[in-house]
Amino acid sequence: MQCCGCGGEFAEVVSPTHAYMLSSPGCWAAYGEVLAREYQDPAYMRLHRLAVDTYAVQHPGIDTQQARNSVGIHLARLLLFFERGWPINRVNDVMPQITAKKKHYPWLMPPEKRGALTVKHVLAARTPAEHEAAVEQWAQSVWQAWAAHHSTVRAWHEGLL
Repeated sequence: MQCCGCGGEFAEVVSPTHAYMLSSPGCWAAYGEVLAREYQDPAYMRLHRLAVDTYAVQHPGIDTQQARNSVGIHLARLLLFFERGWPINRVNDVMPQITAKKKHYPWLMPPEKRGALTVKHVLAARTPAEHEAAVEQWAQSVWQAWAAHHSTVRAWHEGLL
């Protein structure tokens, strides 16, 4: 079954999905498996928040206040990681500054194609090193898919140190 968020093909399962990050049940279940792996083994946890950012941006949902804030916050984190080259710990440390802009993010029209890779790419990793590389590759492909909005995201966060 094709996911309405990322466009990937996933098993047809009957299970719940997220309230506003729209996806197929199979995609949401695959993401749950990635999260379980990260929480169960600290060796997989270093880029956990990058995986969360990536899934959220690849599954933006529809134009609601909650979805606008989610996309704005998670795109900001991808900007800091990929364009500014910040280490993930520093990106995590500025979350309070990023989320302070909550309720002020406008809707950004999601790209038709939201990245060449999906959460399936990460799920296929078998070691912590493969997992980390897969998360970065997935995140980079999703960040690039949103290229039309990069200048807007940069402008939102010019003042971050």
